[in-house]
Amino acid sequence: MSTADISGALLEAQDSSPARGLSPTRRAWLRFKRNRRGYVSLWIFAFAFVLTLFAEVLSNDRPLVMRYQGETYFPLLQDYPEKTFGGDFETPTDFLDPFIEQSIRKGANWAIYPPNRYSFNSLNYFAPSPNPAAPSATNWLGTDDRGRDVLARLIYGFRVSVLFGLALTAIGVVLGVLMGAIQGYFAGKTDLVIQRFIEVWGSVPELYLLIILASVFEPGLLILLVILSLFGWMGLSDYVRAEFLRNRSLDYVTAARALGLSNGQIIWRHVLPNSLTPVIAFLPFRMSAAILALTSLDFLGLGVPSSTPSLGELLAQGKANLDAWWISLSTFGVLVALLLLLIFIGEALRDALDTRRG
Repeated sequence: MSTADISGALLEAQDSSPARGLSPTRRAWLRFKRNRRGYVSLWIFAFAFVLTLFAEVLSNDRPLVMRYQGETYFPLLQDYPEKTFGGDFETPTDFLDPFIEQSIRKGANWAIYPPNRYSFNSLNYFAPSPNPAAPSATNWLGTDDRGRDVLARLIYGFRVSVLFGLALTAIGVVLGVLMGAIQGYFAGKTDLVIQRFIEVWGSVPELYLLIILASVFEPGLLILLVILSLFGWMGLSDYVRAEFLRNRSLDYVTAARALGLSNGQIIWRHVLPNSLTPVIAFLPFRMSAAILALTSLDFLGLGVPSSTPSLGELLAQGKANLDAWWISLSTFGVLVALLLLLIFIGEALRDALDTRRG
């Protein structure tokens, strides 16, 4: 076969390739799917997160729906006094009370309970074992030192951690992209002034600031979100700045200026879409860092109140109760699995956005 025949065969194979004609987004998605570890991790993470969004249905100390003496009740949505179900008081019903349970089971009464009969703040005053209690048929992963169900707190704590990570990542991306875009596009004195500000702001001791504010204000998710957001954008802004500095000198930006487009239009329509590769690739890593920051602060007692379900608070309980191995072991397993899933997703995204790959 001659050289011309070989070249023609290669060109024909390229023209018939199924990837030819696909958009860059489609090619990136195909490269992401080809990374089986990251693709499966994405589905597992999405499935777990969606499940925990319905944590009240999965783990609660109230029936989802019940029928009592011919009436239908929805305790999950509404409080009912104890007298409604044969009790003696007007206080909200404790459905873990054996007397209430026996009253509901009498006659034609029935109730549908969640798979796990405890919420994150449920206290079982009728537990047969002292707290912290080992795993049993009643409490599948045992209880903590206050008698709260560990499985319920893990489910709710997973949701709190992921939602906090998503919120902190979103705020950090917005601020980081904004500051990096201003620096990289305008460059010159603007870049110099903002870069000096970032150097000064980055030298502020974040942990000491958290300790001071924790002594002044009551710790909470909102305060943590605000403080961590003030510092969490700086790392991402460096990557966006570098991308804007590279793209601002390309021909399509020069052509857009010649057509009379404003700086805002050029940034939004042309430069920003071509500078988001590092932003998208670093999203899972930023989220895992946010979750780890919340867990660390809760472990040190600088995070959310103890009544809020938190993975860090459970780790602190495991440290304080070394004989209650089920607390630290289950919490550590959930935290490691969550961070590994995010890291695998981030690695797959990084490979998918690498245009040097086929």
